[in-house]
Amino acid sequence: MLAGGVVDPLPEDAPQFVRDYYAYYKTPRGYHPRSLNSNGGWNATSSLSFMNMPILQYAGEIRSAVLLVHGEKAHSRYFSETAYGKLTGDNKELLIIPAASHTDLYDQMDVIPFEKLKAFFGEHLK
Repeated sequence: MLAGGVVDPLPEDAPQFVRDYYAYYKTPRGYHPRSLNSNGGWNATSSLSFMNMPILQYAGEIRSAVLLVHGEKAHSRYFSETAYGKLTGDNKELLIIPAASHTDLYDQMDVIPFEKLKAFFGEHLK
């Protein structure tokens, strides 16, 4: 039994984030025959079901540097903002990319903050 995947065909009233996923996973831009989102989804008994666990429960215990990068228009932006608020270290950073959606950060080379990534990892991976 499969669950998830990106809806196909795309309904006319689909929310923008579903349209963004469709534009990536269901077109040559991001389609792959083994991609969970390009096809029917994942097996309902796979380990992906564990994603429902409270993954931020121990965020305050993280001591390593953390960089959270999210698009300003991403439907899931709240998750990074919530995670950032739960991190207690002074070596955390929340980088919101103006006007970017979630999928823009997959492959839009002019949107991905490569210089910021390089600087962050250069400073914290020693």
